[in-house]
Amino acid sequence: MNKIKRFFYLLNPSDFIVIIFYSILTILNVIFYSRIPYSSLLILANMFLFLFIFCVAYFDDDNKTTIWTHFHRWYIVPLVFLSFKEVYIMLRPIRPVDFDYLLIQIDQFLFGGDPTHFLHQIANPVMTEILQISYATFFFLPVLLGIELLIKKEIDNFYFATFLILYGFFLSYIGYLIVPAIGPRFTLHNFSTINKDLPGLFFTKYLRDYVNAGESIPKGTINPINFVQRDVFPSGHTQMTLIVMYLSVKFKVKLKPFFLVVGTLLIFSTVYLWYHYVIDVIAGIIFMIFTVWSGYNIYNWWQQKRGAKEFRYKN
Repeated sequence: MNKIKRFFYLLNPSDFIVIIFYSILTILNVIFYSRIPYSSLLILANMFLFLFIFCVAYFDDDNKTTIWTHFHRWYIVPLVFLSFKEVYIMLRPIRPVDFDYLLIQIDQFLFGGDPTHFLHQIANPVMTEILQISYATFFFLPVLLGIELLIKKEIDNFYFATFLILYGFFLSYIGYLIVPAIGPRFTLHNFSTINKDLPGLFFTKYLRDYVNAGESIPKGTINPINFVQRDVFPSGHTQMTLIVMYLSVKFKVKLKPFFLVVGTLLIFSTVYLWYHYVIDVIAGIIFMIFTVWSGYNIYNWWQQKRGAKEFRYKN
């Protein structure tokens, strides 16, 4: 038993939270086995992921940087996207009802109407172009933060940041499973005419195609409303961008002004560009606060369990 514990404690906090999250997904795949397409393949892939994580944790040498160290630090980048897709495959068979009607009612109660319609009155191609570019930077912001921390050799900060960002993504995915929704570009606006109704300048159309492809509706998809990811509540773009902004301030990174400016534009763009309701943004803020508070405690609890160094912010 002690040998098993020691082997398990090789996992760093990011590994630990991956094991927990994918254990939940695996259990759901077993429970809803007959409903979820490719459930056997998903369970097998999850088992392979567990094996991979234990291998990189075992072979990663704390005393020197090896190829295993690089795998250990960066495997979570593609994993975030792969997790997003596994949740996508599982979500509709488990939760076939969309809750947009409820989110719309909350927005209308709070604002006396639909905020996307209000913002459309001030929309112009220049603003749309800037905000669409900002929105498209979403997945790059955490990577840029991690690269700067490694360049500065702030290894403890890097590991805490990667854990917090990964944990935040997983919490947002759980939110999608609980409250699936497709967003105002489908419910309050016409998705098929969005380029005409909310035009940009040079890159907006192409960036929209890029975002749509990431959300499982590549260009030319027939009836995209049936295939788009149910990833509206909470606004993961708001939650994760706020986490990056928060960490950039705490760690005093050189890219802090960039993160703060682009991050602010990105969060505003979530509603302006019709991707989210305002209640999604509010939920994203709440999820961000919970992620930071609980993440700090979970990180140090696991580090303490494995006899490793706990995390403390430097003044």
